[in-house]
Amino acid sequence: MPDDSYLSTHVLDTAQGRPGAGIAVELHRLAPEPGLIRRTVTNADGRVADPLLPEAAFIPGTYELRFHVGAYFAAAGLASDPPYLDVVPVRVALQAGQGHYHVPLLCSPFGYTTYRGS
Repeated sequence: MPDDSYLSTHVLDTAQGRPGAGIAVELHRLAPEPGLIRRTVTNADGRVADPLLPEAAFIPGTYELRFHVGAYFAAAGLASDPPYLDVVPVRVALQAGQGHYHVPLLCSPFGYTTYRGS
């Protein structure tokens, strides 16, 4: 049943002061019924073109976004070998009727932060 809630994301490269373009992102549902929901790659603006979890597919539960930043920073010549950060997991609990969930990731080769955006 469609809900008014959905999930989107974007990545900002704080080391270079630009969008994180070309970063692989996975969305996994952890509960209820664990499974991979979607794999995608950020565009030139560091965004995922469509919602990771659109309204029509929204199911309340616990989800984990996995941002593959190690390969991104290695390609830019900024990562150590092995990379200090490789896959950054961000676990969120999504509830029905909460509107737009937006999970930005601000990252460098050695640290990251996130928040509930709009």
